Amino acid sequence: MFESLIGLVAIIALFVIISRQQGRIGLIERELGALRSLVLSGAVSPTVKPSELEAAQGRADTAPVARPADIAPAPIGEPAPAPQATEAEIPAGGPGPWSAPEITPKTPEVAPAAVAKAARQSDVETALGTRWAVWVGGIALALGGLFLIRYTIEAGIFGPGVRLTMAAVLGLVLVAGGEFIRRTGFKVPVQGIAGAYIPAILTAAGAFILFGTVYAAHGIYGFIGPALAFTLLGAIGVATIAAALVHGQALAGIGLVGAMVTPVLIASQAPNPWALFGYLAIVLAATGVIARMRDWKTLMAAAFFGTGVWTILYMTDAPGANLSAILLIDAVTLAVLALVWLSSRGGDTGLAGTFDWPSIVPGLFVAFSALGLSVDPVFAAAGDALPGAVLLAVMIAVALYRPLALPLLYGAGLVTVLIYLGIIPPTSIASDFSGGALGVDGVPLATADALSLRIGIGLGLVFVAAGLWAARRFAATAQIRAASWAAWGVIVPLVVLLALWFTFGNLDRDFVYAAVAALLVLVFAAGGEWIARAEEPPLKGGAAVSFVLGGAAVAGLLMLHMAFDSGWTTILLGAAAIVPALATRWRSYPVLGWISVAAVIAVLGRAAFDPTIVGSEFLATTPVFNWLLPGYGVPALAFGFAAWQLARTTDGRPRLAMEAAAALFALLTLAMLVRHAMHGGVINNDAPTLAEQAIYTLIAIGAGAILIAIDRRSPSSVLRYGSMAVGVLSAAFIVIQHFLVLNPLFTDESTGRIPVFNLLFLAYLLPAVAAGALALYSRGKRPKWYSAMLALMAALLAFAYATLSVRRLFKGEFIGMWSGLGQLETYTYSALWLVIGVALLTAGVWLKSQVLRIASAALIAVAVLKVFLFDMSELEGVLRALSFIGLGAVLIGIGLFYQRLLTRAAKEKLSAGEQ
Repeated sequence: MFESLIGLVAIIALFVIISRQQGRIGLIERELGALRSLVLSGAVSPTVKPSELEAAQGRADTAPVARPADIAPAPIGEPAPAPQATEAEIPAGGPGPWSAPEITPKTPEVAPAAVAKAARQSDVETALGTRWAVWVGGIALALGGLFLIRYTIEAGIFGPGVRLTMAAVLGLVLVAGGEFIRRTGFKVPVQGIAGAYIPAILTAAGAFILFGTVYAAHGIYGFIGPALAFTLLGAIGVATIAAALVHGQALAGIGLVGAMVTPVLIASQAPNPWALFGYLAIVLAATGVIARMRDWKTLMAAAFFGTGVWTILYMTDAPGANLSAILLIDAVTLAVLALVWLSSRGGDTGLAGTFDWPSIVPGLFVAFSALGLSVDPVFAAAGDALPGAVLLAVMIAVALYRPLALPLLYGAGLVTVLIYLGIIPPTSIASDFSGGALGVDGVPLATADALSLRIGIGLGLVFVAAGLWAARRFAATAQIRAASWAAWGVIVPLVVLLALWFTFGNLDRDFVYAAVAALLVLVFAAGGEWIARAEEPPLKGGAAVSFVLGGAAVAGLLMLHMAFDSGWTTILLGAAAIVPALATRWRSYPVLGWISVAAVIAVLGRAAFDPTIVGSEFLATTPVFNWLLPGYGVPALAFGFAAWQLARTTDGRPRLAMEAAAALFALLTLAMLVRHAMHGGVINNDAPTLAEQAIYTLIAIGAGAILIAIDRRSPSSVLRYGSMAVGVLSAAFIVIQHFLVLNPLFTDESTGRIPVFNLLFLAYLLPAVAAGALALYSRGKRPKWYSAMLALMAALLAFAYATLSVRRLFKGEFIGMWSGLGQLETYTYSALWLVIGVALLTAGVWLKSQVLRIASAALIAVAVLKVFLFDMSELEGVLRALSFIGLGAVLIGIGLFYQRLLTRAAKEKLSAGEQ
């Protein structure tokens, strides 16, 4: 009852809307007749813009009907003039939503205000009367057919066969009605409402009813078997897709959805994969032809998506899956992509874009099916990894044949990388393909056996050959495409080589894999030159060349690791930075300098992983002449030479980076040798020590100086603020670590047995000299507060070194506070602080540094307080007297010194005034 009421209301509303529209159409016809008569009589200009015509048509709903007296009649005896281009030119095949008729009307001019008012008045009525009426009507027809079938079932009026026949006849009538209206009654489509194309709506409603009828005949009543139902539903889907040629893409989408859902609707006791995938192949091919004719990208992507989903769902039933059927549907997918969808699309010229986005869908699903054949335990045990590899190779071939199918390259490359990363033992990547997803459960992703070895070699060769050839082919016309081929042409072989070495090779030393890596170095280097000669202009060294030469550098890195032990690998890696720098003499490729920088990063990584270069058990205890000297020194020299060479050729950012690396490794060489000598050959120590912190401080100060120097030669805000940040970091190290946390006065750490070159020398005097030198060097180059901060740190470090050295002189190797103070030691501090104060004052006057003068005044004030508050009570006899005598003499001397400075300044000012 409720459904009947809804249908009745919908019919009444539709009748009212149609009646109103018929009245308005008659009104528009009369208005057009009046306007035609005015044009013929010469009362208005015949030239009107199309936009003004649209406004006039919108105004027609509210304009009064012209009276007969206002219309100039045509002369008697003359035929009525024909309408002047008031209808669209209709294509031979009938109108459709893709056609954009060109209208050249002739109507009177309309004022802009009237245009806007008329447009606002007609928007709602246009939407209700055209767009909504058509859509609601189509839905109502489809539902009406279903409701009619339901009503006959409930009322028992007709039998099942008659009801199904009536539904089928209704569906066919709707399809025929849509075709009839398309051919005869739909000559003038309404402007702006292509989505309400009436023939397409009727055809879609008819197809919907036919789908439901066939399914009911099979699934509800059992009148027809699964084979016939499958065939009928597929035929309806394909026919609906074909009808989209004249009715639009939306109808094709309805037919495609119906065709893809058909296998779900039809159940069978003995499912046949050949029937399923044969049917899907037909649907995919038919959709591809139609989508290609109309260039419907969304429809094509949807067809690929549906086929791919069916393929993956079928593969989840791994024990019962048929390999041949899987390969068939994948082959059909690639064939439709290459031979149907991408045929004659201009991909070879490089002018049609980088890639075709619907190709992403088959690239994803076909690559995923190849991944399943290689990693699923059931497929792998059956030896299906080889067909999976062939499928990947076919994807590469299709991408070569159709350059717009570039996503196939990415899919094949990514899957190959995943497969061979998964065979590296141990791995945490695993496959649970029967569950429909990849998981992490500690099981290897793929089986490492002789077959995977041979497949890896084959796929590596395919990617190298195809990548280099395609990169050269597109180097001059499509740089992004060329770079993509070059990138995957080096990434996949390198990953395969690394995985096979880890799985089958000797990780300590393997000359066979090292020879393969050396061969890749030669192939990539020659390939980069080959590609560069095809560029426009030649030898530009673009992205493709950069990828290939970068691959040569990575292959060289692998070769060194495979052929040499850790010590020689680090040394040779540092020396290898010279090779690309020397190559800039003949080629100005931008990537060459960055390859040298990459060598720096590799050496830094190895040094961070093992600071001893060769391992702590193999590092000799001999000072200086051990593995640390060549391990850090040779890279420092190599980086310096590379910077020198780059300065004479490219002279860019890589040169600056190499200069910084050379200076950094020079500092590291010195610091590591000092640490090695101080700790008896021990480099690694879990507990932080003052000596270790001193090395870090020296490195930070040195890095600050290096950044300032580089910034002076090539100004950069990054270098400027980076140098200041490093300086602030150095000051923080000094205050927190040197003075508080690791101070041997508080920790009672051993200061060493050597009188001068001991821990105090390394931790206080050397940083004081470095900070003072940096403060002096940064004057005028950095803000005043920066130089003042470093000068203050230098003064405090020098003060700490002198004070702690005095205590070491009295206490020996251990200088902890709890060992007490002697009278002579106490007096020595007073004398020392006064001497240092005078020295700071002298340096401050000579260097014209206010910071040093203030520091000297503060230190002398501390000495004065100590003498009066501490020495007076703690010292006895001659030491107390000498303490006060010395203090007085120093203060008087400082007074005389300042008086002399003031007198000299006054004389210089007087002389300047007389002149």
